Order: sequence, then C-alpha cells, then structure tokens
Amino acid sequence: MYLSRVQIDTKNRQKLKNLTHLGAYHNWIEQSFPQEIERGQRKRHLWRIDYLNGKAYLLVQSEQQPDQKRFEKYGVTGSAESKNYDIYLAQLKNNGIYRFRLVANPVYRDGKTGRIFPHVTVLQQKKWLSERAAKLGFQIVNNQFDIVQRDYPILYRKGGRKIKLSRVAFEGLLRITDLNLFQRALKNGIGKEKAYGMGLMTVIPVER
Repeated sequence: MYLSRVQIDTKNRQKLKNLTHLGAYHNWIEQSFPQEIERGQRKRHLWRIDYLNGKAYLLVQSEQQPDQKRFEKYGVTGSAESKNYDIYLAQLKNNGIYRFRLVANPVYRDGKTGRIFPHVTVLQQKKWLSERAAKLGFQIVNNQFDIVQRDYPILYRKGGRKIKLSRVAFEGLLRITDLNLFQRALKNGIGKEKAYGMGLMTVIPVER
C-alpha cells in the first residue's frame, strides 16, 4: 500500500476550472491508475485535500503507486511523491500516542425514515467521532481534538442532480487501544463518501 501526495497547481486557472466539484477529483485519481483501468478494475482509493503553508495538496492512499505524469495532471510538475505505507503501518504500536488528521463526512440515519442526514453543529460532529473511536481501535487523549475546517463541497449524482456534502477536518491526539482494529480503520477509511475525499485518517507519532 502507498501514500502519495501532489501539490495542486492553484495558480493555474486552466487547471482549476476543471476541479470545481468532488467528481472531478475522483476522476483525476482514477485516471492516475491506468493499469487498473486497463484491467477493468474500479478500486476505491482513499483521498483528501490538505492545506499547508498556503499550499493545497492532494493526498491519496492506494494499493499501487499512481502514474506520476497522470497524477500531476492538475498538480505542480515534479511535486508528486509516494511512500510505502505498509512499512509505516507496521511501526504503529498499541498504547502509542499519535497526532491525527481526519477528513470525514459525519452523518446519521433517521430511525423512522431510514434517510441519512448530516450532523451540522460542531458539538454533533465531535460527538460523532468520539462515539466511534473505541470501535475503530483508539481513544482520544483527554478529549484533545478540534474541528479545523468545515465546508460543503459539491457532488453531482447520476442524472445531474447536485448535492452538497458535509466535509469536516478533525485534528488532535489519540492513543491506539487495539492495533488490529486501528490499522484496519486506516486502510478502509472512516465514515461515508470515501470515494469523494472523506474517510482518510493519517497519524504522526508524538515524541515522549
């Protein structure tokens, strides 16, 4: 498994005009794996957009490395990089404390109608993650986490129907309580809309 990153070329208006909705990013990522297309495979790649020091990055988790040229289609030439993620995952430890970042789609299912609705308040969204932590193999250290970004990107469904998804970025400290569950959560993603930039959690060890 690989974790790849490319800087999005936000200064190129020609490129940006093609990235106005989540489906465009999804297609960009799919096209970055031409071997999967040739084999008729449609593998789900976890991904998200990060912002760091005034720059935007596309982060992708995948079984294979993306084709660099296609991965840089809307990115800055020469900025793509990939790392072996399996090696990193193998270094995680039970009871280890890590700084995490998660971009997710916090929603709930209405018990009467069965319809899915987004959580809209900060309190609801933080509760959504807290309630799932134990089943995902971690606990949040002393409730130390925050929502650092919230927005409603556009997604076009079949038939041209336009909807807005609730996208929330969480950051904080966690302790791994069940390594197998936690590694599975990192590999499979957390929550819904994983094909459209939600569900990817990354962690960095905290020096003690």
